Amino acid sequence: MAEARTGKRFPLHLPIKIHEEGRAGAASGMTGDLSAAGVYIRADASLEVGSPVEFEITLPPEVTGGKKDVVIQCRGRVVRTDEPDASTEPGNNRGVACVIDSYEFVRQ
Repeated sequence: MAEARTGKRFPLHLPIKIHEEGRAGAASGMTGDLSAAGVYIRADASLEVGSPVEFEITLPPEVTGGKKDVVIQCRGRVVRTDEPDASTEPGNNRGVACVIDSYEFVRQ
């Protein structure tokens, strides 16, 4: 299988809110890794490959060097989903890989 990643990934575990198109509210989760082109998310969200998705990643001050959280509002699409790993704790979240098509930084 060919490597599809195009940018350097950073193993950052950050809070994320996922807004699924056509559903009220947001699912929450954690990033597994992050790059300028994509993100791997662990969340209880039923996202399908190819579906558009909007999400917010919160960068805490210790990551940004600032004094307040910075939120990145992103739009993208799902490129892969992984089922929860049955060999670990019950209730584990599924993995979702997303391409980031656009993003905007929002200071809190």
